[in-house]
Amino acid sequence: MYLGIDVGGTHTDAVVMDGRTIAASAKVPTNHHDLLASVRAAMQGLLRVVEPGRITRMNLSTTLSTNAIVEGKTEDVAVVVSAGPGIDPEHFRVGRFYFPVGGSIDHRGEEIAPLDPAEMGRVATACCDAGVRLFAAVGKFSTRNPAHETAMGEALGARGGGSPARCGCGDFVSLGHRLSGQLNFPRRVATAYYNSAVWRVYNRFADAIEQSAREFGITAPIHILKADGGTMPLAVSRELPVESILSGPAASVMGIIALCDIREDCVILDIGGTTTDIAVFACGSPVIEKDGIEVGSYPTLVRALKTRSIGVGGDSRLHVAAGAVRVGPERAGASMAMGGRRPTLIDALNFRGHAAVGDVAASARGIREMAGLWDLYPERLADDAIAEAVARIRAAVADLVDEVNARPVYTIMELLQGRVVEPAAVYLMGGPAKVMQPLLAPALGKRVEVPDDFAVANAIGAALTRTTAELELFADTEKGVLFIPTLGVERKTERGYDLERARAEARDALLEHLAGLGVTGGEAAVEVVEASSFNMVGDYGTVGRNIRVKCQVRPGIMGDDGGRNVCGCKPCPDGGDGA
Repeated sequence: MYLGIDVGGTHTDAVVMDGRTIAASAKVPTNHHDLLASVRAAMQGLLRVVEPGRITRMNLSTTLSTNAIVEGKTEDVAVVVSAGPGIDPEHFRVGRFYFPVGGSIDHRGEEIAPLDPAEMGRVATACCDAGVRLFAAVGKFSTRNPAHETAMGEALGARGGGSPARCGCGDFVSLGHRLSGQLNFPRRVATAYYNSAVWRVYNRFADAIEQSAREFGITAPIHILKADGGTMPLAVSRELPVESILSGPAASVMGIIALCDIREDCVILDIGGTTTDIAVFACGSPVIEKDGIEVGSYPTLVRALKTRSIGVGGDSRLHVAAGAVRVGPERAGASMAMGGRRPTLIDALNFRGHAAVGDVAASARGIREMAGLWDLYPERLADDAIAEAVARIRAAVADLVDEVNARPVYTIMELLQGRVVEPAAVYLMGGPAKVMQPLLAPALGKRVEVPDDFAVANAIGAALTRTTAELELFADTEKGVLFIPTLGVERKTERGYDLERARAEARDALLEHLAGLGVTGGEAAVEVVEASSFNMVGDYGTVGRNIRVKCQVRPGIMGDDGGRNVCGCKPCPDGGDGA
């Protein structure tokens, strides 16, 4: 049995799945001041029905890292960068403590200028004096040779990210090459910064989650949802907390994949109490942010599903501005129907007979009192609020589809060359989904469907999502070196090393890595997605090859083998591969 928990903005939902059947479910209010309390309450609700010993895997989607960044509750990080010639590292400054240092490595991994130990000593001393205990170390071409990054981590006296412990004052360092094999220095700087900035708050939460699970008698492995629609073991997430950003919208997408047989272009709307999360599918497969998402206005290398969130939800507060009724974006507690003190969208829906949630009389009282304050008819106030919510959702859907079509369309399956996404349907999930279905259908002008179990679809997606992983292998046969940056692998190789051997070694390395994480069998469906080999020419002909291979396990649903593709969707009716 798989246990899934989704910590949402308004509610924390949890399910235990026995195959594709819900064996138990729970829904509790999310306590933003104590997310652990919400998780514990949800687990208690489930374990009244299911024996903890029957749980074989626990997957958790959490807003913790996202909230810490949005609310400015991250910790100071000292960012140490080595850019070398041709680029000004000041253009990529992030955080209060930013230290460009000398030393450089070129695009083939050759050291051009060494690090200055005295300079690194001065940086470490300055950080200790300022009380900074978290670090990020990033070199421009560290994915081709991580020696400088590793040396920077050691000099800073921090552990983590592949850097051994030293006697300095550091607690943790994020090494850029361990976060991604992509060559994008500015994005790698921001990714390493945020990874360290949320490290302590995330690890305290992870400690508490692990302890709570064991107290409840759950001995199954614990996994955390990632932004790309997959999961990672809790132990791995401790070193890579930045990967847990946007895990909520990822749970929405995976929930729809688990509940629906999607084969077409479509839009997913997860309407919660605080926000509406939007995602786009192209021919049955989720669209992704190929290069990485923006976090706190900085582009990063965090690979993620293409989603958007807007501040429209069932508990979005109603207010009047410039004579117009507005919905959200803020949430000021529960709706009046559920004991709150201010009218919300749910209260407007109750008042106009679209819904019958909680205390309908309290909703009517709140709408009438608010209308009286603004000299409005209560019916008009409620209708305008509902129309505003629908219009904002419609506009956000159109904007996201336009944004997807403005660039090449990448899905979790492949690049769709020249493909224009034209959604034929909209799938709704979340608590207000049934209520909003007849209101959104005419506004969106598309078929609008609400799957069974729509209210806990996120938790189902969390429960059934399998582990994803990826790596890139680089080999330079002239120099006789091979790197797998994210695994910290570095070894010598011979001149005869070729692309086929690189493909096989990359696959084997990822499988071995997954096996070490306890991921085996059908879940570890490794595929090579990019492979290239370029001859390097010297004065007397070819002197070697520059080889690059990227392989991955794509997002998918546990145990979904029945003719479906790796992403969980069935093949397209036109004979395509589901992408």
